[in-house]
Amino acid sequence: TYGHVVNHKVVQRLHQLYELRLLRNTRRPKPSGIRQVILAAGKRVNLVAQREQIGLFEVAHTDFTELRFADGTRKAYLLPIIGHVCKMAYGWAVGESDDTALALQAWERAKQTFQELDIPYAGMIVHHDQDAVFTGYDWTGQLLLKDGVRVSYALGGARDNPEMESFIGRFKEEGRSLFLDAQSLAELTAVVDERMHYYNTERRHSSIGYLSPLAYIQRVRSGPVEEVHSESKEVSPKDQVLT
Repeated sequence: TYGHVVNHKVVQRLHQLYELRLLRNTRRPKPSGIRQVILAAGKRVNLVAQREQIGLFEVAHTDFTELRFADGTRKAYLLPIIGHVCKMAYGWAVGESDDTALALQAWERAKQTFQELDIPYAGMIVHHDQDAVFTGYDWTGQLLLKDGVRVSYALGGARDNPEMESFIGRFKEEGRSLFLDAQSLAELTAVVDERMHYYNTERRHSSIGYLSPLAYIQRVRSGPVEEVHSESKEVSPKDQVLT
C-alpha cells in the first residue's frame, strides 16, 4: 500500500542520513521502524552536536510547549521553529493538541517565511526531541522526503536542545500576562502572532550584536559585518538569555 511505500522510504532515508547499514527487518517497517533506526544510530542522530560551526540558516530548533490562558483555566500548545544562529522565529502554530497536525502547520508557516526571505531550506537540519510526533511517519515523511530537510534528534531531552528551551522560557515569561488575559483560543493565537512579530522585528538579542533577527539577517546579507558562526557545543542557560 501507499503507507508501506512511504514508511520504507523514510526509514531508508534515515539510514542514509545517519550512515547506517540497512536493518534486515526494515523492508516492511512496523510503526516502530523509525525508532529502531534512532536506537541503532546512537549519538549519530544528533546532527547538531557533530557540527563544529553552524552557519546562518543551517540549523533550526523546535519543540512543543504548553501555554495557559483564560486566567489560567485553559491550556493550549505552541510549537515554534527557531533559527539556531539568526534567532528568527520561522514558523509557529497554536492549537488545542500537541499533535502532528499542529507541527506540520508550524512547518508550513516556516516555509512561507523561507520563501518570503529567500532562505534556502533544502539540506537544513531541524533539531528536536524524540516525541512521538517527531518520530512519526507524517512528520519525517514531509521533511525528509518532500522537503529535503535533515532531522536531528536530541538524546537527552530538553537538556539536549538548549536553544529551544531558552527561547520557550523567555517567550513565555515575557508574554505570560498577555496569554492569561486571552479568553479564547482565537485571542491567544492573535497574541502569540503579535509577540512573534515583535520578537522577529524588534526584540534585540545579545548573541547577534543586539539586533533583531530580521535586522541581523539583513545586516549579514548587506555585507558590512561578518556572519556569526555559532558553536555547536551546548551553552549554559545563563549564556542563552536573550537580551
